[in-house]
Amino acid sequence: MPVLVISITFLALAISPVFATPEGSIRIDPHSSYYPAPVMLSSPATFNISVNGPADTPTCNPHILLVMTNSSYYGLTGNVTVDWPGSISPLEIGTATGWNLETTNADVPPTGVTSGTKYKVSTLQAHLNTTEPIWWALEPFLDGAYLTKTPQEFTVTLPSTSPRMLVLALGKVLNDGCTGDLDNRVPPTLPGLVVPELATILLAAASFGAFAIYAVKRRKVPQ
Repeated sequence: MPVLVISITFLALAISPVFATPEGSIRIDPHSSYYPAPVMLSSPATFNISVNGPADTPTCNPHILLVMTNSSYYGLTGNVTVDWPGSISPLEIGTATGWNLETTNADVPPTGVTSGTKYKVSTLQAHLNTTEPIWWALEPFLDGAYLTKTPQEFTVTLPSTSPRMLVLALGKVLNDGCTGDLDNRVPPTLPGLVVPELATILLAAASFGAFAIYAVKRRKVPQ
């Protein structure tokens, strides 16, 4: 049991950055920042999206923001797809036109959103536990349905030999119509995360935890 506790704690520290005050009322569940153990889903990964704020004002014009590591991008074996119940057709994002490369600490996305709704590349890299360049794609989804307090389900499929991708969302708070830049988002501390099979990662973390316990016990043995 101690090995499991140390393993999960190590995994959380390795993947989740320092927590900050959340910004934005769009919520994706499960997300990768649960404490002490992040929730990580293997592909295909099913999420729920809703608005989790003090007001009942819906968010319109929903867009999905997918962010993956350089290794995940070059490991793609097909298009990334997003599907949801009742969809007209699945959203497919291919390597030819859908993905944007970022090699500096720029804003993501750079245009079409208010300044407080953008993400910094460094923050996205921290959640992906990488220093590599990242690739991102922003596309409308859910057939334009309003985001409300009632969760809506969607599924992301990431066909990659080295899968590691964040799942975020942006939208427009519905006040006077649904025009102008997107001004609501998933807080940068609460992204969804698609990675390899969790059992594989836990096994590696458990090995690290076992080694740590062995090292501590060895230091206590009288010489």
